[in-house]
Amino acid sequence: MPTLKNFGGFRIMMFIDDHNPPHVHVVTPDREAKIALGDGRVLAGVVPPKVLRRARAWIAGRRPMLMSKWREFTARQEPPR
Repeated sequence: MPTLKNFGGFRIMMFIDDHNPPHVHVVTPDREAKIALGDGRVLAGVVPPKVLRRARAWIAGRRPMLMSKWREFTARQEPPR
């Protein structure tokens, strides 16, 4: 699970071969939440409000890059012939 951004107190990460909808994981030392890339809604979990605000702002400013990473990380490889 690559770290896309480390804020010190929390990290924004994306799993390889994760499921839709496109999202990132916001991870603190004791909590985690999945945040949708499209609209910033919380799909699962909970993080402190200050962390959520900072994560959403960072995501909003980088949405095209994050969607590109999502496509790269979730692209299915063709089976070997």
